[in-house]
Amino acid sequence: MSEETPDISDPPGRGPAAFGWLHHFVTALELAPAVAVHSMDRAGVIRFWNHASEQLYGIPAATAVGQPYRQLVQHIERQDEFEAAIANIWNTGLAPPALDWQVQSSAGRRHWVYSCHYPIKHDGVMQEVFCMEVDITARKEAESNLQQAAQVFQNARDAIIMMDAEYRVRAVNGAFTGITGHTPEQIVGRPLASLGWDADDGFYERIWAELDGKDHWEGELAGVRRDGQRYPVRIALTAIRDPHGDVSSYMAMLSDISERKRAEAQVRHQAEHDALTGLPNRILFLDRLHQALATWRRQHEQFAVMFLDLDKFKAVNDTHGHQAGDIVLREVAGRLRGCVRAVDTISRLGGDEFVVLLADIKGADQAAHVASAVTQAVARPVDIGGQALTLSTSIGIALCPDDGDEVETLLHHADLAMYHAKQEGRDTFRFFSPAMNAHVVERVELENRLRQALDGGEFVLEYQPEIEVASGRVTAVEALLRWRHPERGLLLPHDFLPAAEASGLIVPIGEWVLREACRQARAWQDAGHPVAVAVNLSDAQLAHDGLLPAVDAALATASLAPQSLDLEIPEDALIRSEAAFAATAQALRARGVQLSVDRFGTGLSSLEALRRFPLTKLKIDRSYVGDTGHDPVDAAMVPAIIAVARSLRLRVVGEGVETPDQLDFLRRHGCDDYQGFLASAASAEPDLAPHPG
Repeated sequence: MSEETPDISDPPGRGPAAFGWLHHFVTALELAPAVAVHSMDRAGVIRFWNHASEQLYGIPAATAVGQPYRQLVQHIERQDEFEAAIANIWNTGLAPPALDWQVQSSAGRRHWVYSCHYPIKHDGVMQEVFCMEVDITARKEAESNLQQAAQVFQNARDAIIMMDAEYRVRAVNGAFTGITGHTPEQIVGRPLASLGWDADDGFYERIWAELDGKDHWEGELAGVRRDGQRYPVRIALTAIRDPHGDVSSYMAMLSDISERKRAEAQVRHQAEHDALTGLPNRILFLDRLHQALATWRRQHEQFAVMFLDLDKFKAVNDTHGHQAGDIVLREVAGRLRGCVRAVDTISRLGGDEFVVLLADIKGADQAAHVASAVTQAVARPVDIGGQALTLSTSIGIALCPDDGDEVETLLHHADLAMYHAKQEGRDTFRFFSPAMNAHVVERVELENRLRQALDGGEFVLEYQPEIEVASGRVTAVEALLRWRHPERGLLLPHDFLPAAEASGLIVPIGEWVLREACRQARAWQDAGHPVAVAVNLSDAQLAHDGLLPAVDAALATASLAPQSLDLEIPEDALIRSEAAFAATAQALRARGVQLSVDRFGTGLSSLEALRRFPLTKLKIDRSYVGDTGHDPVDAAMVPAIIAVARSLRLRVVGEGVETPDQLDFLRRHGCDDYQGFLASAASAEPDLAPHPG
């Protein structure tokens, strides 16, 4: 016998006849209120069954006694193990360890019981197996609930965080690491706020205050994972109170709602965008238009509404089918995107009608340029199954506040202007205001004529010599652009260059000037006149990616040495385009091309800016040269500018020299070259012979 399971046998000195020593013990067991006691003989027949056994199994003692135990009680899923344990008691006379068993009685009751079995001997011979059992069903259910709660805690898809009353983390579940990227070791013992949230300074104080008052807070905010990635999270915080009503701990549940947010965004996008083109629909456009009006009322930022309608679009559907029409609409939508800025809004209202909101524009001209770009973009052929389809569009434009300061008014006026454009022949745009319309039409016509002039060879160059002061030798000629207009005659740059620059035509026109000037310089050199040619550059050319290739192509085509090309940059343009032009300037000088600052003195350049650029020449503006004999300030400025140029090792050219006195002034102060009517006016065939001093 083991010490833990004492033998229940006859007391010393007692006879075996009637088990008299058990009488009082059995009486006590019969009356035990919580311990079920029963016994069985070697055949497994019940010999004793107390009142607690009746209560536990729902079987009266009169029914139980004399019946085989296995007919009254089954050990669920472990019957064979139980019977083997009982057999082992009979075989060894030893009591087994106490065990938990799940049992079911013949009355249908199920229980968890804690059972202790003891052998009963008389004169060393086994007589019965004595069993004491306690109902532990409630404990088992509590353990099961705890296990289930632990499984829920550990396997929940949401992150669960347990905190103490000071908001320090005490435990986290498995989902916590997957969502936040933090391991338990990195957060346990630290406050919840250390996780990192995209929130303002008073955020946590407001949450704790609400928790203290309501025991619960729930909301959405931006979480920050351990790797710095931001993600939307929904967090629910709950205060847990002890039996005395004091807060003992807090629980937080974190849900990564990225997928939900994406789904919501997709639903919102579908609700606010056209299914065919992906453009904002009427609902979203009207919302943006209301926002633009609100901004205008606060900040007075002018904006425009453009109403577009494709010309004769019905014929596309009728001739090529609706599938082809859908292709056209998607293509037009893509082209419209390429004509506006990110701050602008394009919407398809339905059918072949589009509307554009141009935000924060500087005036009617800007709206006109966008409209012109749209008409050109739409006019490009669309490939429909190998067939090129040509389109056009009519556009109406209304400006806020000139043409209205309400949503309905602006849309209505833009719509009226669009119909006006259709009535005047389509493939054009019109402003709602007649006076503004006339101004813009004139500007657009000028831009169109410039395109025709470029294609038709109407541009010509005149040249003005640059003459060395000391020798009278022609060192270079400056190419000056002219437009030989069929109706208006020869036009000077101020008549058309602003329109060319605004429309972007200055870039192809400038490339033509480069090619023609290089060709002419080569011709003069072949004729025995070793002169360089100077070409003026605009802001747009300085910032254009194609400047360097255009220069290379012009030099190569003319077989002209780079040293014979001098690119002149206005002082103010040099400063405005400094960052964009810096790398190109270095590349040009590396090739040997000369770089000059033109009209020096009219801009706001600094010596540092001049020093940074690899310049070769500085040209003093004619306004200083012309007043040297009348204005003492200008008379003092010219020597100062020459001194600056000398310090930078630049050659100096005086522009606008018209009198011998002006030339003499420049000579006395060390100017290298001069240019002006005194020597020669601009001409298509300049005099390249030496000029008298």
